[in-house]
Amino acid sequence: MQSDDIIEQVSSCIKNMEGVGDTLILTEEDRETIRELEKKADEMTLMGLGKGDNKGVKQVLNNDVIFAFTTDMDFKWPVGPNVILMHEGCVVGEDVDDEAKLEEFKCCKTNLVIGNIVIYDINVLKRMDTKTNPLIVVLPPKPCSEVEDLQEVCNATLASPSPPSDEYIKERLGLQNIHGTGTFLLGFDFECNCN
Repeated sequence: MQSDDIIEQVSSCIKNMEGVGDTLILTEEDRETIRELEKKADEMTLMGLGKGDNKGVKQVLNNDVIFAFTTDMDFKWPVGPNVILMHEGCVVGEDVDDEAKLEEFKCCKTNLVIGNIVIYDINVLKRMDTKTNPLIVVLPPKPCSEVEDLQEVCNATLASPSPPSDEYIKERLGLQNIHGTGTFLLGFDFECNCN
């Protein structure tokens, strides 16, 4: 199958996902711009408590083809965690989508809950130095089975861009920053190097 046909199949698959709006294939220039925006975003994350590490975007930027697409409130986020808090190489928190679990975490005095982010032991904040030993906020790459199941597609990966990259993508699509509208990146390769 020709690469253009594979790209068209992936495009159709993305557009058929619930909550997906506009799509765009990123150019090399877009990749470089997003790479730079992500570097800057890594330096300012989580209300100054830590630094970012958007592993998802970093991985997607190395794929053969990258789609950017807009999402609305109906879009189903990948199964979590979608945010992982690390300190000194250990997981110290994550996002939680289950309201009942969030309430359980709120009841424990050693936990800190900020929105849907849980820090398992509030003492980690007392031990860390935000300049020399900050929290690392990891946004992991997420699989995309809908695309991965297509023939001749490998390493289909979803990534959530940082706010500056999100704004850039919306600008490229000619969209305003409307409440409830987000963006995602989806990258894939034509040949599998997994073996």
